[in-house]
Amino acid sequence: MFRKLVSVEDPLINAEAREMLGEYAGETVIYEDSPGTDEETVRRIGDADAVLVTFKTGIGRNVIEACPKIRYIGMCCTLFEQSCNVDLAAAREKGITVLGVRDYGDEGVVEYAIGEVVRFLHGFGDRQWKPQKYELGGLKAGIIGLGKTGRMTADAFRFFGSRVYYYNRSRKPDAEAAGIRYLPLHGLLSECDIIMTTLPRNTILLGEEEFRIMGGGKILINTSIGPTFDLTALKNWLRYHKDSYYFCDGTGMGTLRDELAHIGNVIYTPAVAGMSVQSTGRLSSKVIANIRQYLGCD
Repeated sequence: MFRKLVSVEDPLINAEAREMLGEYAGETVIYEDSPGTDEETVRRIGDADAVLVTFKTGIGRNVIEACPKIRYIGMCCTLFEQSCNVDLAAAREKGITVLGVRDYGDEGVVEYAIGEVVRFLHGFGDRQWKPQKYELGGLKAGIIGLGKTGRMTADAFRFFGSRVYYYNRSRKPDAEAAGIRYLPLHGLLSECDIIMTTLPRNTILLGEEEFRIMGGGKILINTSIGPTFDLTALKNWLRYHKDSYYFCDGTGMGTLRDELAHIGNVIYTPAVAGMSVQSTGRLSSKVIANIRQYLGCD
């Protein structure tokens, strides 16, 4: 059992899971807003031995060293080794266990991507891609990053008859066996009508050259946490190609709202696509399961 558990911000879990936290700690403190500064993060953690955090707040080496009582950090989000907002090396040096969760919000993200594209192709909202209405069937969709979200979206596009391609740092034989064709990044960008990035946080793949190769008349969707592109390059692409569009939700927009939301061919949904009653339930059960695993309750 933990002596004191602190969630430094809204842990995004449901009321049942919040109540269950009390079973695993003598004292539980949950903050509802994000701390904003490292100093505030340190103040909130204090002498806690267990910490919960989402993807919004960084827990760097300086925070870890300032809070020597920490022995467990539970991430209420996916843990990507290459782009984690917790300093994993510092945590390992201090003997701190860091556990994250996987596969909880993918369904909502896929529904967002397919739903927004279908509305846009048919003109069901206040904008339409081209003068004629289009179905997904026959269009070329390219997925950059074929993790779980990417694969689910690729399968959804294929269900509607799209020709689907992917680029990933490693080939996916099972996807190729299912009819999802591999293309190098530049080939995918030039070939596809609809391009979707589903990448780990802080993974920037699209720069000036990539947007030049992409050209006009394209739909770019970002479902990653934060940008997958060089900001200036994206803005130049949108300015030069008024017939191209960038879609993102609140997670994909990240901190760039002031830079992008006012641009006419940016279609911004100010909500987290992967958040729903069902996804919150999946996240909540996995956060509790990680705590139970660490404490040896199972």
